[in-house]
Amino acid sequence: MGSRNYRDLIVWRKAMDFATQIYTVTQTLPTHETYGIRSQIRRAATSIPCNIAEGEGRGTPREMLRYCAIAYGSLSEVETLIELCNRLHYLQQADADNLRENAAEIGRLINGLRRSKQA
Repeated sequence: MGSRNYRDLIVWRKAMDFATQIYTVTQTLPTHETYGIRSQIRRAATSIPCNIAEGEGRGTPREMLRYCAIAYGSLSEVETLIELCNRLHYLQQADADNLRENAAEIGRLINGLRRSKQA
C-alpha cells in the first residue's frame, strides 16, 4: 500500500466539487454583494477542502483532527450563508436545497474521517 494523499480522500473530492458549485451559484448574487456575502461564502467554501488537505499533509492523526474541526466550522459557516441567501431570495430554492444536501453529505464525511482518526 502506497502513501496516502489528500486527493485520495472522498471528502476532499466532494468538498472541491462543493466549492466549485458555490462559486458557480454565487455568480448570480447581486453585484452589491460582491465584497459581502459572495466573497465570504466563497472563502468559507474554499477553506473546507484546503483544511482537509492541510490536515492530511501534516501526517498525524492529531493534526488531522484539528484541521477537520476547522473544515467543519467552515462548512457550518457556508450553511449559514446559504440560509441567509435563501432568506434574502438571492438563491433559487432548488439551488439552496441542493447546496444544503451536498453540505450535509460533506459534514457526514468529515465526521467519518474524524472517527477514523480517533480510533
